Amino acid sequence: MIEVRGLRKAFGQARVLDGVDLRVGQGESLCVIGQSGTGKSVLLKCILGLIQPDEGVILSQGQPLEPYRFMRRFGMLFQGAALFDSLSVWQNVAFRLRQRMSDRAARAIALEKLARVGLDRNVADLMPAELSGGMAKRVGLARAIADDPAVIFFDEPTTGLDPIRARAIDGLIRGIVTETGATAVTITHDMASVRAIGDRVALLQGGRIVHDGPVASMDQAPALAHFLA
Repeated sequence: MIEVRGLRKAFGQARVLDGVDLRVGQGESLCVIGQSGTGKSVLLKCILGLIQPDEGVILSQGQPLEPYRFMRRFGMLFQGAALFDSLSVWQNVAFRLRQRMSDRAARAIALEKLARVGLDRNVADLMPAELSGGMAKRVGLARAIADDPAVIFFDEPTTGLDPIRARAIDGLIRGIVTETGATAVTITHDMASVRAIGDRVALLQGGRIVHDGPVASMDQAPALAHFLA
């Protein structure tokens, strides 16, 4: 579904990505881990076309990725949920849908997706300021899946949540990815999330992928020992 070859990106004298090679198969859930400042978010922004890499190729289904076309097929759960504070919950969830259908139709889909993430219809007309952190994450997740995307990106989905709510979000993500068959790419530092969400885990270090393998065997991977300690 997505392939990155020889990706390089520097900001001034600071080289953040130094030849990243990475593949994500259709229907696969990949978790990318690494210490703060190693370029995980830069990698994600390059794939999304928000940052232009200095070198390298990004492919989607074997063809050069065209950001505008690709963006019609992806969903995104941002680290802080990133809800529009001037829009109600259902309007946030249906933000993309409202560009091409009536509000009535868009609201119906929004209610369906809110139910999928464990929120009832009474939440639909609340404003983001009225939500708890966990509820905001669920609304952000509902928005990410509102248009039934082929690819979903998750940027630190459990950051700021207590362990119980974090594991609930992990369960929702794993269930949605399994049910929809979507390809998932998760940026995280939470190894419990990696175990719950991922099929594969890749470690970004020194500007390159230094480990890429199944989550099921990551306890035996020397490169991951620091993260599993």
